[in-house]
Amino acid sequence: MNALLGQVGVWLGFAAAVSGALLLSVSLVRRARGRATDPRLDGRLLAPLVVLGMGIAVAAMEHALVTHDFSIAFVADNNSRATPLLYSITGLWSALAGSILLWGLALSAFTGLLVWRYRASRDPVVAWATLVLFCVSAFFIGLMLGPANPFVHVVGQAPAQGAGPNALLQDNPLVAIHPPLLYLGFVGFTVPFAFAVGMLATGRVGERWQIETRRWTLAAWTLLSVGIVLGAWWSYQVLGWGGFWGWDPVENAALLPWLCGTAYLHSVLVQERRGLLRVWNLSLSVATFALTILATFLTRSGVIQSVHAFSESTLGPLLIGFFLLTVAVGFGLIAWRGDRLRAPGGIDAPLGREGAFLLNNLLFVGFAFVVLLGTLFPLLYQALKHQAVTVGAPYFNTVAVPVGLGLLVLMALAPALSWRKIDAGVLWHRVAVPAWAGVLVIVGCVAAGLRGVAPLLAFGLGTFAASSAVRSIALSVRAGRRAGQGTLASFRTRANGGMVVHLGVVVLAIGITAATSYTQRGELALSPGQTRTFDGHTLRFERLATVTSASRRATQALIQVDHGGVFRPAVTQFAGTNSQVVGTPAIDSGFTGDVYLTFDALGGSGGATGAQVITNLASGSIGLGVTVEPLIDWMWAGGLIIGVGGLLAVFPGRRRRATDPVSGRAGEAALGAGPADPPLEEASADEARPSVGAGTANR
Repeated sequence: MNALLGQVGVWLGFAAAVSGALLLSVSLVRRARGRATDPRLDGRLLAPLVVLGMGIAVAAMEHALVTHDFSIAFVADNNSRATPLLYSITGLWSALAGSILLWGLALSAFTGLLVWRYRASRDPVVAWATLVLFCVSAFFIGLMLGPANPFVHVVGQAPAQGAGPNALLQDNPLVAIHPPLLYLGFVGFTVPFAFAVGMLATGRVGERWQIETRRWTLAAWTLLSVGIVLGAWWSYQVLGWGGFWGWDPVENAALLPWLCGTAYLHSVLVQERRGLLRVWNLSLSVATFALTILATFLTRSGVIQSVHAFSESTLGPLLIGFFLLTVAVGFGLIAWRGDRLRAPGGIDAPLGREGAFLLNNLLFVGFAFVVLLGTLFPLLYQALKHQAVTVGAPYFNTVAVPVGLGLLVLMALAPALSWRKIDAGVLWHRVAVPAWAGVLVIVGCVAAGLRGVAPLLAFGLGTFAASSAVRSIALSVRAGRRAGQGTLASFRTRANGGMVVHLGVVVLAIGITAATSYTQRGELALSPGQTRTFDGHTLRFERLATVTSASRRATQALIQVDHGGVFRPAVTQFAGTNSQVVGTPAIDSGFTGDVYLTFDALGGSGGATGAQVITNLASGSIGLGVTVEPLIDWMWAGGLIIGVGGLLAVFPGRRRRATDPVSGRAGEAALGAGPADPPLEEASADEARPSVGAGTANR
């Protein structure tokens, strides 16, 4: 029954998406020929059916997982009767076919949301955007009718006990949050791409819809940002290696659209204010979406081996074909409309906000190219030379460190810059206090015994950038209060949301720098009752303990840390026929750093599997892996702050009508253009002085 209901849902969603695309195509052709269209045949009316179909399919699969319906092959392979409820639910995205099902649900949700948001609009740009979303939805839902069918029946008699999820996917509740947010971020970038196609197809390439697209991009970017940070946290807590980012190809695949999306969010502000960078912004919209498809290919085609990737499948040719089609359509339309995309002017001077955003874009896109090259080179080399080659972390870090430092400099300077250009003296007046704060932090770090040019620069520039963001927020709130607004209303602006995101990025950067520059690792041989010290921490091995339940069996080492709490690193074997033993770290977390503990039997048992590993611990002695990582919890706090800032920017408290920088006319309120930046230069009397050749005020 679950399989039948699920198939009905998939077919309903696919038929509705295809029919909606066809009806919209006919409507657009008739409109182009000047002929009237029947409102009853509006293809957008089928969007709720796409949502309904995918909702039915997902509900059927979840019911099958929760009730352990092993007649469905996907359930038999990724669930067992002993699997806890939470991990039965998350089993939906623990394997290939289920992940495509979740992807289809997210696509249908964004399609329905777009149709509802512009339900009163008859603008052809909206019709084209909806058409694109229907087409993308039809492609992904169509995969579930063929090579990625999640409702295939088990051949022969259904097993009495399923194989169970991968052990790494039932050892931490973050698996319930990280993948859905990542998928929503990926899928959310379909909307900006759809609007880009709509603008190019209709020739409506002005600022109105580009500004509207920014909000959708910002929502997708926020979801993806938090999803990536949670993925790093999951890796840190589950994989037992004490790290959080290994430049794995799948990690890189998620980073690539994030980098291009971040570049777009900054450069589109230049188009909003000055009407510049039109070709660049549309290219970034296309590239960001195309990179999400490339990431899907890398994770779901079997071309790479990774703890994050799915097993081999037949989706590779279809996904790479769709990627190439996306690139051809998007950049082909940009080339076709090249004449209409000419900017009305140029960047007046590099010492201005436009110049800072342009440099910001060059850093982000350049780094994205480096990551893309390092990710794809091993695949291309193996395909051409039939030899394996790897590109390791040193390659990526060589570029990541200077790019990161450069971005911190821009984050510190950009809030103090005016549009067009600014006098150097005025700029120094605005950044003097944040700059001196950064210098004092560097001096304090050196006095505390910290060494290393790159980390000290990161701490100093991070303080500089954070102080600059706080200054910007304070001036904005003060200006709002002078205008008669309350403190909260003055704070809730799009620009302040961006500054909160900057604060989150700084906190994240400081955590990454400290954890990667000053981490200490070691392994201690301990017998029961023995105490050892490592990097200033006292560790006492109390004893081994065995914990059993219906879903797992674990052998824990009870470790007292710094004469305080007892922590329990373990080796765990989960129930199910696919059972394997995995290490489960224990982490003593604190504001200043973590003590990360793992263990194994002395003498090594790397070749042992299953119950043999646990049996080998019977001697009672262990090898305790200890990693001391300073400020790593700042990474997770930074991710949370980024999420809060992103939400504030997507849903600001006050808005005004956006002005087209070319025509000078106000945009329509219905387009939902976000508020402009706050009047930073008008916040105080001495800061209101016009700079030499300042041009337009920063209003």
